[in-house]
Amino acid sequence: MIHVLALALVATVAMFSTPSALAQDIKAGERNAAMCIGCHGIPGYQSSFPEVHRVPMIAGQNAKYIVASLQAYKKGDRKHPTMRAIAQGLTDQEMADLAAFYEQQAGVAPVAATPAKQPSAQVAELLKRGNCASCHGENYTKAIDPSYPKLAGQHADYLFVALKSYQTEGQQVVGRNNAIMAAIAKQYTTAELRQIANYLGSLPGEMRTVSQARFR
Repeated sequence: MIHVLALALVATVAMFSTPSALAQDIKAGERNAAMCIGCHGIPGYQSSFPEVHRVPMIAGQNAKYIVASLQAYKKGDRKHPTMRAIAQGLTDQEMADLAAFYEQQAGVAPVAATPAKQPSAQVAELLKRGNCASCHGENYTKAIDPSYPKLAGQHADYLFVALKSYQTEGQQVVGRNNAIMAAIAKQYTTAELRQIANYLGSLPGEMRTVSQARFR
């Protein structure tokens, strides 16, 4: 089972890697971010559809992961009507530029190699069961590949909804198609997913919400 997951993991990294041929233009990304700041540029802003949660912080997130996410929304592998509509209007170049713009907004405070806040014994066992640190890093900020997300410090309610979406099948507006994450998420109860999300959200991280003027 571990060998099979390892092979699938390699395939997933290759599938979601940002095309290296695309040069990233941070200034162009900043101009195109006008469509993003209405949600991601407002501290504490909450989504009400299709599920209620705070909009994720993307300033400081890995650029390759942002591109992979946008591609998944565009293809329908991530089911979210608003994000799919936005992603379908973006070219690969525009995705790369947006991702570069948001990645360079990471917080300047260094994140320790290991979390200062250790999980409870119960949460530690849950994280071990999913082998979470093997992909997302011991501090859940330095992933083994930048096509994987930083998790530390992300909004816990968003993390919970995201994890739960990997368990969802056959829905029109909710769900994520990812064989690796689905296999991992389906090991847990809803309560266990919430415990994991709450712990990861409590950790110091590099992501933040950068407020920007709506009219520029």
